[in-house]
Amino acid sequence: MTAATLAAPNVAALFPTAPDRGTASFGAFVGACAAAGRLVVQPRMGFGDPRRMRDGLERTKSAVATTVGTLTIDSYTRVGAHAAARAALAEGTPLNGYPITTHRAERTRSLLDGVLDARFPVQVRHGSSRPEAIVRALAAAGLDATEGGPVSYCLPYGRTPLAESVDNWARGCELLAALAPPPRTPHLESFGGCMLGQLCPPGLLVALSLLEGMFFARHGIRSVSLSYAQQTDPAQDTEAVRALGRLAEEFLPPGVDRHIVLYTYMGVFPHTAHGATRLLEASARLAVRAGAQRLIVKTAAEAHRIPTVRENVRALETAAATAALTERPALTGDPTDSEVYLEARAFVEAVLDFGEDLGRSLRTAFARGVLDVPYCLHPDNAGRSRSFVDPAGRLRWSAVGAMPVASAALRADRSPMTSDGLLAAVHAVARRYDEDGVAA
Repeated sequence: MTAATLAAPNVAALFPTAPDRGTASFGAFVGACAAAGRLVVQPRMGFGDPRRMRDGLERTKSAVATTVGTLTIDSYTRVGAHAAARAALAEGTPLNGYPITTHRAERTRSLLDGVLDARFPVQVRHGSSRPEAIVRALAAAGLDATEGGPVSYCLPYGRTPLAESVDNWARGCELLAALAPPPRTPHLESFGGCMLGQLCPPGLLVALSLLEGMFFARHGIRSVSLSYAQQTDPAQDTEAVRALGRLAEEFLPPGVDRHIVLYTYMGVFPHTAHGATRLLEASARLAVRAGAQRLIVKTAAEAHRIPTVRENVRALETAAATAALTERPALTGDPTDSEVYLEARAFVEAVLDFGEDLGRSLRTAFARGVLDVPYCLHPDNAGRSRSFVDPAGRLRWSAVGAMPVASAALRADRSPMTSDGLLAAVHAVARRYDEDGVAA
């Protein structure tokens, strides 16, 4: 039996009577696939031309994999430059994503007609600290799944004040919940597990993802996904995914649907096709072994240019085939004993100690340096934390500022990170997977 046969989807069996798109639920779909032992794989795909975007969705849906679709939004729309997006469309200038607020709702509905259904939900991915216009546009087009967060779609992407982003995302959550009344269940994914893509120790990534999920729930969202991006060490990453699942059980309100989404490495990607493929395959194995339910893939072209539809589909099928051939281990041991769990819980409890208003508590935590993303240049980030990759390949802290991190977790020699050392750390994963004979 081939890998492709093992990965072949049987989505119709999970949803024998497909309801209309008004009752489709992104979270319920992923949950049903996970219960059937299937890893859901998803591209980060977006094109300005609706015909090309539809082709991408159709080919994603027909891939030999269990998939969900993506509309990734262009950078003009992400920053609210709607006039620039309109001008680009009028001039025929290619965009790096789908301008959902510029195309009429009828145009986007037409793009989705016959593709979007309960067996193939579609998520809008964007990157905006001002999500309200995007939420209105996606709801008008018949969609109800998106992603982001008040911290994760603010600190890495620009200079929007964190307080403004928190308020914007509170309104965005409430708007999404209001525009998708029952039986539709709006879904929101935290990008918090992907802060800056790399060199952020997992305890902070797990904490930020969980805190954003809690923020969504407090503002009316009843279906969430918590993210984590593959980092430098599979064992540490497994600890992180398991810790995230356990903390979600402990801190998310009862009745909130949830799952974990893993991202294939978000940092500097291998330059060779074989290196990129090995890294993608490693992420699929990690997702299965650690217990994630969905995987965001990257392609072999990632280090060079925006991938084509064909390259995206190849990545989806590679990840699905690898997942199908990966044994799901019986998860033993208590995740609460892990270093990642203990560190993440300390971050979460420190933020909650600032008060019941989670948005205000997040702002206070960053203002006081209790949360501090390493190498992040945003004005509202304290900038006193630093990290490094230890000889075993694990991400660790070398400086923590005011964060509640145990001294035992700090780098023993406390030597400062040099510019050469930072560049070496940033490129270490790509270099390792580009080398012949690496264990993927």
